[in-house]
Amino acid sequence: MAGLTAAARARELGAEPLVLEKGDRVGGSMLLSSCVIWRHRDFADFRAECPGGDEALQRVIFERLDEGLDWLESLGAPVTEPETGNPRTVGRRFDPRALTETLVRAANGVRHVSDTGTWPVGPLVLATGGFPARLASERDLLLRANRWSVGDGLEVGRERGAETAGDLDEFYGRALPAVDQIAEADFVRLTQLYGRYATVTSEDGSERFEGEPTWSETDLVQQIARWPRGRAWYTVEPAALQKRVRERTVAEMIEAARAAGAPVRKDGRRLSVLVRASVTQTLGGLRIDPHARVKGTDGLYAAGADVGGIATGGYSSGLAAALVFGRIAAETALS
Repeated sequence: MAGLTAAARARELGAEPLVLEKGDRVGGSMLLSSCVIWRHRDFADFRAECPGGDEALQRVIFERLDEGLDWLESLGAPVTEPETGNPRTVGRRFDPRALTETLVRAANGVRHVSDTGTWPVGPLVLATGGFPARLASERDLLLRANRWSVGDGLEVGRERGAETAGDLDEFYGRALPAVDQIAEADFVRLTQLYGRYATVTSEDGSERFEGEPTWSETDLVQQIARWPRGRAWYTVEPAALQKRVRERTVAEMIEAARAAGAPVRKDGRRLSVLVRASVTQTLGGLRIDPHARVKGTDGLYAAGADVGGIATGGYSSGLAAALVFGRIAAETALS
């Protein structure tokens, strides 16, 4: 999202940007997401849910996301749902593949490279997707993102003297069925997003998640990641099985986990599913100012998950931040 957005906006402003793509396909982790791009309905909620984040950056996202969504539609990206379905948020859902294709056209294509070698002369926008693949490997967690986001942008920034922001160990993730590997096409379908209706205990039963998880359940996944092997049992009562989370019921999510090979056990009428924490997006990264300039460097800009310190302590839309600061990075670099 961030790199393609920056390139599309740069072309709109009359430049001829070069997009270097490390992966074997375009779209990064945007292509693997549910593609709901949203902001909090009230800025006070943004601050309350991400209290450690940079307030100035949060304010920019809050104020500029709506125009960014309109811009995506103006490029021809089809909206599949005009609302998020969550009363706390406003935004739109796009088809991830169609959105990717729209942005690639607007960016005038990409150049696939295995190694950048020498960076081109001129303003450089870092949009490499953070380092979820590296973090998942280091902590023995499932990866729920593209496999080539290993921190290239962070390392380039550090080599040039960049400052960092946020906690480099903090991440946004989801609970997935406790299996060894999950295909990219199943990331959304197999997400187990019903911790609020479950009793959650560590795999060996020695620890229990106390209290109510936040609506995003990011805090719950963070806790599971700290338990042995990053695994937990979700135990639900029969009354919870027909509860709906977005378009799916709890029963449907459990059945999807069972079909994927996760252990599911029955105790009377209660069902328990073994889940595993996964990493979708790292929340620490490079420190930028509200104009997407990487602090401590000259001529370097960053957007998307390469930026840290926006959702520190909570959860906000990574696609929204990528869209807003991708556009701003292009505007600043060309100003």
